[in-house]
Amino acid sequence: MFSLTSAAARQIHQAASSSGAQEMALRIAARLDADGSMQYGMGFDEPDDKDVKLDLEGVTVVMAEEIHELLDHTVLDFVELEAGVFNFIFADTRQMQATAGHETAGGCAPGNCSGGACGGGSGQGCQH
Repeated sequence: MFSLTSAAARQIHQAASSSGAQEMALRIAARLDADGSMQYGMGFDEPDDKDVKLDLEGVTVVMAEEIHELLDHTVLDFVELEAGVFNFIFADTRQMQATAGHETAGGCAPGNCSGGACGGGSGQGCQH
């Protein structure tokens, strides 16, 4: 099941507050490229009747039904990638378990959820 950490939830709540999106859901998008890499995106959006809806850490998360299974072992986190540089990452929990103690998460393009969007928003902003 897709999940998010409390650190990610805090940053999402902060971004929603600062952009006036408190009543909106966080939409997660993903696609698997031909080379096997996963592209992720996220942003604030209105839920659709066909969306899968999750309540995670007080954040309403929505995603298209067709990608729900694709994100089954994915966790969204907000981490310090290098000194003073924080960002969202999408990580495969199976890889994290298999390589405990090693850095395994893919990072997002720089951004801090300002302007109503988190990360790429278009499904192209983050690569894992």
